[in-house]
Amino acid sequence: MGFASRPHDAAAPGQTGVELPLPPRPRRSLWTILALLALAALVVASFVTLDLQWRDLFSAQGLGAMAQFVRGFFPPETGPGFLQATARAALETLAMSLLGTALAAVGGLALALLASAAPMQAHRQRAWRTALRGLALAILNLLRAVPELIWAVLLLIAAGLGPMAGTLALALHTSGVLGRLFAQSLESAAPEVAQALRLRGAGALQTFAWATWPQIAPQLLSYTLYRWENNIRAATVLGIVGAGGLGQMLSYHLGLFHMRETGTVLLAMLLLVAVVDGSSFAIRRVMAR
Repeated sequence: MGFASRPHDAAAPGQTGVELPLPPRPRRSLWTILALLALAALVVASFVTLDLQWRDLFSAQGLGAMAQFVRGFFPPETGPGFLQATARAALETLAMSLLGTALAAVGGLALALLASAAPMQAHRQRAWRTALRGLALAILNLLRAVPELIWAVLLLIAAGLGPMAGTLALALHTSGVLGRLFAQSLESAAPEVAQALRLRGAGALQTFAWATWPQIAPQLLSYTLYRWENNIRAATVLGIVGAGGLGQMLSYHLGLFHMRETGTVLLAMLLLVAVVDGSSFAIRRVMAR
């Protein structure tokens, strides 16, 4: 009786049977090791500094208090009038996130065109282009460094309570985030097609429309959808400081210990986030086909 050959003895189709040597394992530099050790020390120091009381959190008394608090949400308030008010607040939150993301996509793209190094590589670098790029990068850093909540507080002073301050706060912060991502997409686009069009006499706008935009449009849309998912959550938080929507209802009823009404608002938040996440996922799947 013959013995079957071992799997590694037979060459796979299209292979010569010659084993290729594995590339050498890259060496870790001393700076990499020191950085990892410093990061680990920082994590340990954070635990020590915060003095987290894990025993109190998971004690029988703590867990019982949390369970009693959650039980107060049930059964949720289902009165017709309150459900209508919750639905209006949910639509307001959805509109805030949509409009804020749309404004941010437009503003972020405009800043990205100024902040990207790709246009400077295509043309001779001049002092005013370098200064303009530096200014655009500084604006993007400022917009995304300030959280939405701080923008909302600042805008509430000027615009007053309501969804306008929340929408503009989302738009400002998201413009900084999307602008930076869009600029990186512009810089990573393949330059060959754009160079060929410029050699044929195409202008900057024509080159962008026919060479750069088709390459980056799917990625830009994916970034925008992802930020919309984040903004629907941020919009609910902004409402707590008076920027309208479900967050404002949550702050009002929770502050008065209207637990059943608070439970209804929380369920509406969960449902709204699930709908937005599902819609964004479906759009991305259609794009990927």
